[in-house]
Amino acid sequence: MNASGSSTQVQPLQIDDITVIDNAKLKKAVTAAALGNAMEWFDFGVYGFVATALGKVFFPEASPAVQTIAALGTFSVPFLVRPLGGVFFGVMGDRFGRQKVLSLTIIIMAISTFCIGLIPSYEAIGLWAPLLLLLCKLAQGFSVGGEYTGAAIFVAEYAPDRQRGFLGSWLDFGSIAGFVLGAGLVVLLHTTLAEQRFLDWGWRLPFFVAGPLGLLGLYLRHAAEETPAFTQQLEKMEKEDRAAVQERPTVSFKDIFSKYRKALLVCIGVVLVTNITYYMLLTYMPTYLSSSLGYSEEHGVLIIVVVMIGMLFVQPMVGFLSDKVGRKPFLLIGSIGLLIFSIPAFHFIGSDNLGLIFLGLLVIAILLNCMTGVMASTLPALFPTRIRYSALASAFNVAIIVAGLTPTVAAWLVEGTNNVMMPAYYLLVAAVIGLATSFFLPETANRPLRGDTPNAANRREAKVLLQQAYDHIEETVQEVDAEIAELEERLASLRQRRQRLADRHPHLE
Repeated sequence: MNASGSSTQVQPLQIDDITVIDNAKLKKAVTAAALGNAMEWFDFGVYGFVATALGKVFFPEASPAVQTIAALGTFSVPFLVRPLGGVFFGVMGDRFGRQKVLSLTIIIMAISTFCIGLIPSYEAIGLWAPLLLLLCKLAQGFSVGGEYTGAAIFVAEYAPDRQRGFLGSWLDFGSIAGFVLGAGLVVLLHTTLAEQRFLDWGWRLPFFVAGPLGLLGLYLRHAAEETPAFTQQLEKMEKEDRAAVQERPTVSFKDIFSKYRKALLVCIGVVLVTNITYYMLLTYMPTYLSSSLGYSEEHGVLIIVVVMIGMLFVQPMVGFLSDKVGRKPFLLIGSIGLLIFSIPAFHFIGSDNLGLIFLGLLVIAILLNCMTGVMASTLPALFPTRIRYSALASAFNVAIIVAGLTPTVAAWLVEGTNNVMMPAYYLLVAAVIGLATSFFLPETANRPLRGDTPNAANRREAKVLLQQAYDHIEETVQEVDAEIAELEERLASLRQRRQRLADRHPHLE
């Protein structure tokens, strides 16, 4: 019987236990993660912006409304395989490291996106055209299942505790930048090409951009080193059991759910409210403006591009402020804001006044910034290192199944009810989920990731974090002492009660 676990003496936390992050490695890690995320959302953005054209190319025999729904449906179906990708890459990431998995996901993502631009039209190969499109989207969905969560963990495990919000916000900065690049290309192609030329071959060009972007992202991720937290986890395992490093046993998902149920549910709630809003604004909105409200496709996309450029400036500001005031306030602001302003915003969007349309979109965009600005720094802090990738990828992608259906469901609701306010009501449901989640979300700002030692930007900051860690330990010990005192009082009361009962019985002591 191995009793080493019970006999191992825990050493006091020392200054050398605080990880001081190398600034050059940190910049490389953030850039590599953000660029891969930008490529992922570049594709999603392009797909949403050219959905009308794709409907005509791959579903020409359907009505215009059904074409749009079918094209967006092809966008949504891959979300069903994202949990499979999340489980696969999550387990891989916890066993073999974050850096290796992120290099693999960006390869699959780049190849599948590039191949969309190569698919012949329905007129050329018939039913094979939409089937090949679906196959490429399924490959994307599988790889993306491990992409965002892996990138968020990669940045979070590298970031100093006091800068995690700011640095994590650049991950979704990359997402928005990818959308802007995709939308900008679509606007440029629509402006320079006649409609028939765009349908013939122009829509393919944005997907070809994924090739060089993927190569650049792969180079950066391959050059980045493994995260300090994962490296420390391997070193800890090696000290305890050298064989365990080779085997790297995984924790069952049953154990993860039983031990971290609250964290999983909080993760799902945060992902739902954030990504439903995300897909509503950045993927469905161009189609909504053109198909439901009658604006020209170029006009609708141009408005969204301007809004997204504004979001690029707000995004890092939210991350920076979250390091000062916390993550919970921003989730609360975003959720309450959606609850109050969704319906007025869509009334503005449905007006014929360009200024009001822009104002309506800007309101939703700023509320979305409140959530995307803290999501990448909040979610990795919910789980310990040894299961962080597996647990986060699984919960994230379960929620994404629902969130990814947003463009399709919103289009179907508008078409089925002939009510252009249905997207606003959809956002109200998301707001309620976000509001409920915010009450259970633990505050993680300026604290180490769960179960990890603190990360500092320099030696001086490490000394401050060490003192804060001591203060936190003292507070926790006081709380435990109070709980012990309560239990001792309860135990004494129970003993007195037992003795009184025993005294009334002739044969009990």
